[in-house]
Amino acid sequence: MTNPEIIHRKILSRSQIDQTLAYWRFKDKRIVFTNGCFDLIHLGHIDYLAKAADLGDILIIGLNTDTSTRKLKGPGRPINDEHSRAMILASFFFVDAIILFDEETPYELIQQIQPDILVKGADYEPEDIIGYDIIMAKGGKVETISFLPGYSTSNIEKRVRNS
Repeated sequence: MTNPEIIHRKILSRSQIDQTLAYWRFKDKRIVFTNGCFDLIHLGHIDYLAKAADLGDILIIGLNTDTSTRKLKGPGRPINDEHSRAMILASFFFVDAIILFDEETPYELIQQIQPDILVKGADYEPEDIIGYDIIMAKGGKVETISFLPGYSTSNIEKRVRNS
């Protein structure tokens, strides 16, 4: 299998993830889930995702679709389309699956996946994280990870527009 094929195979539909999850669970893998728009990948994203991956055996990223990103970030976003963002994220060796979601929050996706560990940035209180109730009800963990200071897509976008 070629590297582009390996990358592309990590991008799963909602219907494809169930069979993959069954296999990972059979292998007793701890499943970590996080989500976001991940529009312009920067060092802060890489640091955050690598640390999230270290919390378990499998890292699944719920990726906001273009429509969902526009609703959250405004009409000028995303800068990169959902296919490009998914392919970039899937190219990281520590990412196991990407699943696009169109809703404003990943609640339904978290309910479907039932991860062992739910991860978001430390700008959230754990109990305020979407899916907290699902994870706690099943005896899982909700973790927060501090962001690298000075790295954000909004700051990069401002610097590009001002130059």
